[in-house]
Amino acid sequence: MKRIAIVEDEAAIRENYKDVLQQHGYSVQTYADRPSAMLAFNTRLPDLAIIDIGLGNEIDGGFMLCQSLRAMSSTLPIIFLTARDSDFDTVCGLRLGADDYLSKEVSFPHLTARLAALFRRSELAASQTAQENLLERGPLTIDANRMQVYWNQLPIELTVTEFWMVHALAKHPGHVRSRHELMQEAKIFVDDSTITSHVKRIRKKFIATAPEFDCIDTVYGMGYRWDSLA
Repeated sequence: MKRIAIVEDEAAIRENYKDVLQQHGYSVQTYADRPSAMLAFNTRLPDLAIIDIGLGNEIDGGFMLCQSLRAMSSTLPIIFLTARDSDFDTVCGLRLGADDYLSKEVSFPHLTARLAALFRRSELAASQTAQENLLERGPLTIDANRMQVYWNQLPIELTVTEFWMVHALAKHPGHVRSRHELMQEAKIFVDDSTITSHVKRIRKKFIATAPEFDCIDTVYGMGYRWDSLA
């Protein structure tokens, strides 16, 4: 069940939206002001936030809340639902990171349709991100979300530096990656001999699990290459 947060200072409006959304199968939490909403969001973010701009004594409290939420999550769907429908406010809301900006005059069917569209978009984006973070090259599998590497489904225990070096090599099989490029991928700054030592340890770890492993080629004078056909 999707969790929707409504931040609205007028109790009657807040409860009205809550009742309608619950009838459509959503779990709804409501907040009357920015501080109470932020207290809850610091514990757990909702799946979508609906925010008014004026919140109690804070004329632009909704704008401030949107900024805070966007800093906490780049993917959380945020909708402004407000009586302030000037072009200036609309542009401000969207520039602050909101995904949609609706007038309180919007009908309930229109509102629920926009919610459903945002959920579909966020789910598609999450699915694409998960696929992008899973890299498969023959018997090699790299899960960037968990920072784990597998060979024939057996885990290879790598350090963080070793993980990103393998990721950099396997991302583009057949392409030579210089030692400098490997340093950039691993976010380390060391001399060439240290990179060479890292590569040797990586090879040893793979060979300990798969004695036939021979996928990292040394290209003398240039760097290293992942040979997925090896």
